Amino acid sequence: MFATTGNTGTARTTSHKVVLPFYLYAAVAFFIATILLLCNAADFTKHYFHPHTLAITHIMALGWGTMMILGASHQLVPVLIEGALYSNRLAYTSFVLAALGIPLLAYGFYVFDMGWPAKWGGRLLILAIVAYLINLAVSMVKSRNENVHAIFVFTAVVWLLATATVGLMLVYNFTYPLLPRNSLDYLPLHAHIGIVGWFLLLVTGVGSRLIPMFLISKYNNTRQLWWIYGLINTGLLVFIFIFLFTTNRILLFFPLLCVAAAIVLFGHFCYRSYQQRIRKRVDEQMNVSLLSVFMMLLPLIFLLLNIVLLLLSVTENAGLVMAYGFIIFFGWISAIILGMTFKTLPFIVWNKVYHHLAGKGKTLNPKDLFSNAFFKGMSVAYLFGFVLFITGILLHHVMVLQSGAALLVLTSFLYNWSVIKLLMHKPVFT
Repeated sequence: MFATTGNTGTARTTSHKVVLPFYLYAAVAFFIATILLLCNAADFTKHYFHPHTLAITHIMALGWGTMMILGASHQLVPVLIEGALYSNRLAYTSFVLAALGIPLLAYGFYVFDMGWPAKWGGRLLILAIVAYLINLAVSMVKSRNENVHAIFVFTAVVWLLATATVGLMLVYNFTYPLLPRNSLDYLPLHAHIGIVGWFLLLVTGVGSRLIPMFLISKYNNTRQLWWIYGLINTGLLVFIFIFLFTTNRILLFFPLLCVAAAIVLFGHFCYRSYQQRIRKRVDEQMNVSLLSVFMMLLPLIFLLLNIVLLLLSVTENAGLVMAYGFIIFFGWISAIILGMTFKTLPFIVWNKVYHHLAGKGKTLNPKDLFSNAFFKGMSVAYLFGFVLFITGILLHHVMVLQSGAALLVLTSFLYNWSVIKLLMHKPVFT
């Protein structure tokens, strides 16, 4: 999900002016989300359909995860298709629209006002996604050099547009009877189109390109990647059909098995890449990113438990559902962003600061532009905070939740400090 470096053949690197605003916005959104998490920790002992929980979830999903992906992919996609990004203007447009829409939507959820703030937030987000989708589609058509990774990205963005459209319909459904049932009933549909169709499809497609590259691995298996692509999309389509047209909950095991098989195949792909790596020493940033691959299995376990409980009773376990969502946004997605940021952002900043100074003196290496000690401290705070908060959710213990949230605030502070320091870097010659 992140920008790449190295020999890109005929690909043209997208200007840092397009990419860096997304990184900064995502960093600030992460900090705001953790502050809200600490201030509203007690709400995570209640039902998951709570205004504050909804606001935090959407800040993490949109402000943190999606903004980071959109920004980084503006530089990654030209590498995948070996051609230039079609329009920087469309890229700026998608940023501005999303940057305005996300806080409006989050505010609407936080105060639970489904009037103009939430509606305009949803509309602006859809326009931002459409601008990005047009930019991506035209870039791919003009390059005429598509590959499996580019198809993953394009399909994921189509699912993102579907997610945002369903979400806006649910917002309108609070004030206009658009749907036959209430909005809460459709929440699993909205959530899983986004989680599986947008995040999982994109992470597996792009991760299968970046992980071997950063490990300097010779492993590649395009056929396996097409299987992953087919299993994820089949599982999601079947889930949508079951959700809309049947009431037999036991059928939910089929899409679950499809997605589980795709994740196992992706894990095997990463493992083989790790085995066949040329660079034997794996740095801390890659270790955190590889940890996120294992974290992908945790939501499946919680989802399986919840389905089993639904089959055994008529009520769902709100704590398991809450933990499931937290693991996805503060666990799997956050772990890969925390790791990959400091594999990619230093190269983007280095190109910005030193590219025009080539040959005028010995410059710093990209890895020297940030503090590895800060990264280690951030990683430790993150892992302990994540485990503590999950424990607090399952035990319904406010003090444990607050302790975990405090560590996650520390994580986001160290992350923002490192990102801002990178963005403000001035030329240094050695």
